[in-house]
Amino acid sequence: MNGAESLVRTLLASGVDTCFANPGTSEMNFVAALDQVEGMHCILGMAETVVTGCADGYARMAGGPAATLLHCGPGLANGLANVHNARRAYAPMVNIVGDHATYHRPYDTPLTSDIDGLARTASHWVRTSSSSKTVGADAAAAVQAARTAPGQIATLILPADASWSAGGEIAAPLPVPARPAAAPEVVRNIAQVLRSKEPAVLMLSGRALSEAGLLAANRIAHVTGAKLRAPSQVPRMARGRGRVPVDRVPYMLNNALKMLAGTKHVILVGAKPPAQFFAYPGKPSLVSPADAVTHVLARPEQDQVAVLASLADELGAPMNAPIPEVGTQPELPRGKFEPEAFGRALGALLPENCIVAEDAVTSGRSLFAVTYNAAPNDWLQNTGGAIGHGLPCATGAALACPGRKVVCLQADGAGMYTLQALWTQAREKLDVVNVIFANRIYKILQTELLAVGAQPGHVSKELFDLARPELDWVKLAGGMGVEATRVETLEGFADAFKAACRRRGPFLIEFRI
Repeated sequence: MNGAESLVRTLLASGVDTCFANPGTSEMNFVAALDQVEGMHCILGMAETVVTGCADGYARMAGGPAATLLHCGPGLANGLANVHNARRAYAPMVNIVGDHATYHRPYDTPLTSDIDGLARTASHWVRTSSSSKTVGADAAAAVQAARTAPGQIATLILPADASWSAGGEIAAPLPVPARPAAAPEVVRNIAQVLRSKEPAVLMLSGRALSEAGLLAANRIAHVTGAKLRAPSQVPRMARGRGRVPVDRVPYMLNNALKMLAGTKHVILVGAKPPAQFFAYPGKPSLVSPADAVTHVLARPEQDQVAVLASLADELGAPMNAPIPEVGTQPELPRGKFEPEAFGRALGALLPENCIVAEDAVTSGRSLFAVTYNAAPNDWLQNTGGAIGHGLPCATGAALACPGRKVVCLQADGAGMYTLQALWTQAREKLDVVNVIFANRIYKILQTELLAVGAQPGHVSKELFDLARPELDWVKLAGGMGVEATRVETLEGFADAFKAACRRRGPFLIEFRI
């Protein structure tokens, strides 16, 4: 058995049975091993950032890592944007990066690069296999690292001679450390803070945004009056009818300051202190009041659901606290695109138990409050700010949950970073409805230019303009094998979306706005 075969067999033994790949010459022995060993589902991505974005979406919905197969340093570099997004979402991932044979590296041939250095910019764990005998053990350690709470990026660098040489050994799965529990005194101290009745906000992220976590948080809010909030970008959140409605801290600074004004206590549950996405001249970085006290109830790696339940019990909260009824009822507005009106339409149209992958950027800021009463769904967002996340994230989510409809909300400029994901959707016959918001401009950059006090000029207008020439998403999708249509009104969108949801397979709706 060579090192490559021991790698595949060890990954399977450790519970990793899905591999998103864009292989090259250095990975051919791994590819050959995939032919010989049954059980690994391999999905081809036509760009490395699609590969890593798919692995992110897959992990968020599957609850465990997929593997990626990337070609040397440039392949890893191409995929790093969505590795960064996955890291910010605490999505587990095992990257397998091929490299030259160890004896070939000193000749400094064209693909030679510092893979270790590149990997460490976005990985929690990095190792290079020294020989075929260590590959299996290295793979088991990589999976263990990826599964370690709250979810980590593990990158295993595989020299070609470690892959093709004989002497490979299958390694047994390694135990995954349990999530640490919060100390009882932490729970008691936070309970005392909440009993003071001073205005408090529970900032929820990670598993605290699961249905169980939200129910426990709602118990606390019911007896204390504390507000429940989520970060501007959520990794995964249970939403829709019957779920506890929780709003995000707004992206726009003034709106965020207004939401948290008067807060005396910010209690973090798997979240970080609420900070502005970017810095602005003369503006604060933290959006909570300067005199507010920050408390940590649970760190990202801790069991947030359990600690929320413990806090609710400590406060004597009822087990079945009523879920607040907020937000508008779903409806189908008519006319041209407007963000809030689109949100109301989306709330009326989302299929039961669907998955929403949102990288809508400017067009998505008004979606939360008007979709509280949509059908139950899981909502995934771009957590790292590297745009071009929605299409591959939706693709990976669809592979993780083949029985669920996936809805991708993608800005047009951001979608151009990873439109190759449509090809993978067509190849795998994935049940994804892609909605492209075609405003033909980098609208968010135009807004940010004004936010730093600058005024648009000729150069900035040219840099933000996407209308010369105009992108034709219907043709782009068709070229990738995905059927598509174009709409310009909310009623046209409703008709197209309903038709797309009645069928299976990928479909794209370009909404000209």
